[in-house]
Amino acid sequence: MTRPPDDPIRILICASHPFDQWNAPSWFPERLRREFPRVHVVHLPDYKRMDEEIVDAEVVVAWSIRPGQIAAAKKLRWIHSPAAAVHQLIFPELVNSEIVLTNAREVHGPVVAEHVIALILALAKKIPGSVRLQEKHVWGQQILWDELPRIREVAGATVGVVGLGSIGRPVVKSAKALGMRAIVVREHPEKGSEGADAVFAPAQIDEVFRQADYIVLAAPVTDRTQAIANAERLALMKPGACLINVGRGPLVDELALAAALLEGKIGGAALDVFPEEPLAADSPLWDVPNLLITPHTAALTDKLWERHYVLFSENLRRYLSGRPLLAVVDKRKGY
Repeated sequence: MTRPPDDPIRILICASHPFDQWNAPSWFPERLRREFPRVHVVHLPDYKRMDEEIVDAEVVVAWSIRPGQIAAAKKLRWIHSPAAAVHQLIFPELVNSEIVLTNAREVHGPVVAEHVIALILALAKKIPGSVRLQEKHVWGQQILWDELPRIREVAGATVGVVGLGSIGRPVVKSAKALGMRAIVVREHPEKGSEGADAVFAPAQIDEVFRQADYIVLAAPVTDRTQAIANAERLALMKPGACLINVGRGPLVDELALAAALLEGKIGGAALDVFPEEPLAADSPLWDVPNLLITPHTAALTDKLWERHYVLFSENLRRYLSGRPLLAVVDKRKGY
């Protein structure tokens, strides 16, 4: 049903975060006001007035909302998260409500996929080792070659992608363009392989750990995906295989991964996400050999908020005209 033109809509934006790039820029609400004159937009720089402002909001753009705020927001109909992962919002008060939840998975997915390919190449070509030797003014050609696993080409290698969503699909496409074999795990294999060479059900994930030279974790956090990269599965990996996590920190048993790397049981790993961020300065992970750490930068791009605006403004047009929204989260599943 199309919304009457004289019926105003109140949007509350409170995408506040310690990291500057995660904060909604001032032009975002200003542009919404210009493009949607009947919309009243409130943009909060922090969460101090969230409790009072959410009471009258119909639409909220925010990283997180507390259960009590949901209960107080009687007019709230739609929450949009600028994140792809929304596990922090999956609590009973929201799940059991009629409030629609959307996320930004299609905003982040292709950018994160680029980062995955960069990590695969960095691990294969031992770029981190070259950087460390450069800092010491050491010409390390022989050193890098002698270290196992050796420098290698990615063409012909197998990438195993766990999660065939907004990240997994472009990872498969790019990996195939590099001449890699791609195998994937998806919840419903009957939906197809999306160009991969083989598709497995979640119950067959062990086979992917056995076959892959590079395992990419790009699944959402649910009860079933907690620590899917545990000691038992890491033990299934080839001696030179590498693990890459760009999903969320809880997908990996960090202690088991550190042990596997320290004992030389796997070839390497790259982590962009962690259960607690920022990673503590005294975390033992900093010093684990063959572990490449990027500080949750996989989704960063200078086009980030423009991409956010394109998605949110399209969904706002759909909302105002009563059409189905894009990127709707299944609150029962958590993604």
